[in-house]
Amino acid sequence: MLVATCNVNGIRAAVRKGMRRWLDGSAPDVLLLQEVRAPEELVPDLIGAEYKTVVCESVLKGRAGVAAAVRRDLEIGDVRYALAPDSDAGEPDVDTGRWIEIDVPEYRTTFVSAYLHSGVADRPEKMAAKYAHLERVSKRLAELRDSRPLPHLLVCGDFNIVHTEQDIKNWKSNHNRTAGVLDSEIAYLDRWISDFGYADVQRILAPDSPGPYTWWSNRGQAFDRDTGWRIDYHLADMQLALRAADFRIDRAQSYGQRWSDHAPLLVTYREE
Repeated sequence: MLVATCNVNGIRAAVRKGMRRWLDGSAPDVLLLQEVRAPEELVPDLIGAEYKTVVCESVLKGRAGVAAAVRRDLEIGDVRYALAPDSDAGEPDVDTGRWIEIDVPEYRTTFVSAYLHSGVADRPEKMAAKYAHLERVSKRLAELRDSRPLPHLLVCGDFNIVHTEQDIKNWKSNHNRTAGVLDSEIAYLDRWISDFGYADVQRILAPDSPGPYTWWSNRGQAFDRDTGWRIDYHLADMQLALRAADFRIDRAQSYGQRWSDHAPLLVTYREE
């Protein structure tokens, strides 16, 4: 089972820049995309007829949006389009288009495409929205830990948080100064992994290496110098994580060949 995740930074632009060539070449069984930023009805054709696709669009037009796609021969079971709401009021607008769950019975796995808030360290309202969303994510992860629709769970996506010093090139200049590198954000990842029992699959496969990174700023020469961040994850139940055979990050060969500011993270999982 080959599973790919990527923040496409706008799927229409990504397809124009070559995303479909990458998809044809990599041919994942399951594809999880974030920051789709396109109307729901356009996304299946942009991904292609080889896949069955479901989309969770944000109510804020041109913002967020997540998608999950599986090979055409696979069946999609239940689909859940949002986190469990805290009240009858439903999700805040800024939280919409950030979470979709699909059950794939053949793989005995629930797959989640997740796009968590980025936040801005010196804008309290942005950080408040991020922490509120992280609380909702924590609540849902706890529910899925205790009662899953299928035996396995795999949450993939752009979490917008690095976990340790290994996950960002310039740790000292960003730690507790930049959103995504604040101890108060990192504490959520600690909780999901240490307390909830989920596994960071890439770190299981590459426990000691810096990076490899999945995102590079468009500013300066961050990409050329590999001044990156590892903020895209496969977060799995431990039984599934232990079936991970290998991973790769499909980093473009040059800045001009990128079709997103993120690179796809792909993991191969052995059969049960």
